[in-house]
Amino acid sequence: MQREVKFAGFGGQGILSAGHFLADAALAEGKEVAWVPSYGPEMRGGTAYCTVVVSDTPIGSPVVNNPTDLVAMNRPSLEKFEDTIVAGGFILINSSLIPDRVHRSDVLEILVPANDSAIALKNNRGANMVALGAYVACSGIVNLETVIHMVPEAFARKPQFIESNIACIREGARIARKALEAVL
Repeated sequence: MQREVKFAGFGGQGILSAGHFLADAALAEGKEVAWVPSYGPEMRGGTAYCTVVVSDTPIGSPVVNNPTDLVAMNRPSLEKFEDTIVAGGFILINSSLIPDRVHRSDVLEILVPANDSAIALKNNRGANMVALGAYVACSGIVNLETVIHMVPEAFARKPQFIESNIACIREGARIARKALEAVL
């Protein structure tokens, strides 16, 4: 099993952090992992993205032109990367910020109001964690509990954010499972 995902959004949305959480969780489960972040001017408000490859076997190349899945946190990211996703993959859309829908019929579209959900949980910066939880629930790429167990270590210097980020991950998973039930 090999799966590739591109997390994309604007700089400051925690795109790279979400991808890094996924990569760390996959490593904790003993899987092969490649995490390739995009650094540079994109980090200052433009499109920022990272690609995560998770596999049961050695990864031939960390470079992925056509990932299996996309987590689009803003409209420019959806517009830029929608056509790069392989047929049969899925696109998770942050419906809080993206009014558009996928224009393809060969991928599965999952709508998750990541920003609205994070705000409702009193974590204004937790949209990336909502999206991460949703992605993990949709893909099954790693166990959701593995991701949740990564949170205390990642927020060790800011323990006041541990519970709210765990809540965001769980809420994202709940929303995604409900969305999957509706489309499958």
